[in-house]
Amino acid sequence: MEIVVGISGASGAAYGIRLLQVLREKGCITHLVITDSAAKIIEIETDFLLKDVQDLADHIYTPRDFAAPFASGSHLFHAMVVIPCSMGTLSAIACGSSDTLITRAADVCLKEKRRLIIVPRETPLSLVGLRNMVAAAEAGAVVLPACPAFYSRPRGLDDLVDVLVGRVLDLLGVENDLYRRWKGTLERKCL
Repeated sequence: MEIVVGISGASGAAYGIRLLQVLREKGCITHLVITDSAAKIIEIETDFLLKDVQDLADHIYTPRDFAAPFASGSHLFHAMVVIPCSMGTLSAIACGSSDTLITRAADVCLKEKRRLIIVPRETPLSLVGLRNMVAAAEAGAVVLPACPAFYSRPRGLDDLVDVLVGRVLDLLGVENDLYRRWKGTLERKCL
């Protein structure tokens, strides 16, 4: 499986890093684009060096490298994940603006009917952000807000990250056991 991963300048760099780690473990081919803002956030929020994150990918591209293979619909790749997705990147995707490699690749996914997963990380959400999420979903993207579930009883930050990344992997069709799945509850009968 060949996946494009875009890490844009929203808080939550750990989500993108963990996704790259697991995709590598699963043998997926990854193409990585990290925005300049995301590079700064990786430095602020994590103990990773930018090079360490880049080393998790098979191919690395600069944010304006429009010669990247996945900038064209004729290059066959399976899906793209923008994780985390800033509100600026979401806005550009929702409006069809292709002024960066991330937004161009997202546009390719939408026009070619390929899976595009957007993981916005913002709170609270403005009406503009909500409308952009609706527009992206109407265009064919899957909007998966960075809202981890707690039914798996996470014991720490890594567990919370794994819940969300596991959900992304589910949407990509990549088998994983990163989090405890909901099994339901047993109905109790009153006597």
